[in-house]
Parts: sequence; C-alpha cells; structure tokens
Amino acid sequence: MTSPTATPDIEQVLKHNRSKWKRHVRERIAVSLGLIAVPVVLHAVGVPDAFFTPLPILAAFFVLLFLLLRASRGRRLAACERVLRTYPLEYRTRVAKKGQQWLLQGTVFTVKVSTRGQHGAPLMRALDASTVRRWPKGAEDGGAWVAGDLPFGGVMIVPGTNDMLFMQPADWAKFADEREQADASRSALAQQAGLIELVEKEPNITYFY
Repeated sequence: MTSPTATPDIEQVLKHNRSKWKRHVRERIAVSLGLIAVPVVLHAVGVPDAFFTPLPILAAFFVLLFLLLRASRGRRLAACERVLRTYPLEYRTRVAKKGQQWLLQGTVFTVKVSTRGQHGAPLMRALDASTVRRWPKGAEDGGAWVAGDLPFGGVMIVPGTNDMLFMQPADWAKFADEREQADASRSALAQQAGLIELVEKEPNITYFY
C-alpha cells in the first residue's frame, strides 16, 4: 500500500477518539440502567420476589465498576495528544498484530509497525485510545501513521478511520539502555511527550484469550 495523500488532521483524530470514548461510556451506563430496571419492572407486574430477582442489580454494579476502571483510562487520550503535539506523523507501510491480551483496563495488542524493507522494528504494546476493546477495522490492510520514538513509545493512527492506539515497547526493559543513551534532544522530546516512563501499568488481574 502506498502512502496516503494526506496526513491525518490531529484535531479530527482527537475529536473522533473522544467521541468513541464518550459513546462507550454512554452505552455502558445505558446497559447498567437497563439491568437495574429489570427487578423494578418484574415487581411492578406482580412477579414474586425470588433469590434471582436482584441479580440484575448485582450485574449492573459490576458493569459500572468495570466502566469506572476503564473510563479512568480517558487519560490515555491526553497521553496520545501530548505525543501528537510533540512528534511529527510518519507513515509506516506495514502493521502486523502479533497477539492480544484481555486486561481489566483494556485489551492490549502486541503489534509491529514497520517500513517494508527495513528491519528491527520493536514489538509494541498497544491500547485503543478510546478504551474500545476491538482491534481497529482495517488496521492490517496496509500501513499506518505513527508519531513518537518507538523505544520510548508513540501513537499509531489507522488511515481512513482515524482510530488511534497508544503504544510503548512490549518489553520495556529491553530498550532501557537505548533510552538512557539517547542524546539530549531525543530525551527532551520524550520528556515533553510524557514517554520517559511506562505509562500503562499492568493490572493485578489478567484474563487471556
């Protein structure tokens, strides 16, 4: 796939992903309210109370709890914005998803974004900026726009959809020497972009596909 003719507009990318995040929150709240309403409706129509009657309320509690855990990751959008306002976007001609892991705070994708004919691109730990768990549609159809310094981290934007992933090395410790030996200007950019430290920490409880 050849490079797209136009570099993505950063403001439009951020607007799109903020809208996805807000829609995700609204949908989960609607599901929770629906679950809470079930026992109320059953009682109103005369269904006798039973052991299972309050279970939808318990389910709603967990939906809201998980929403709170993941909605707090809205700061991921702010992390992406810092990167996009610090580094220029560059087009990488190939995106390959190597795996995924289901975590409480979002699905972590292991990806490699590279330029055909070049080798040595690091495996990156990538999470959707809007906390949506699905792998972005069309992300592997060709290349992607990338901003950042991959040993520190960066942002990947899917052409056409403006879906955005926040990325840092899958093996953070592996690139410690390269980060420490980076020249002053490179380190300063990483500091400005908020990529000096590992931004997304592993939660204590994990679930795997």
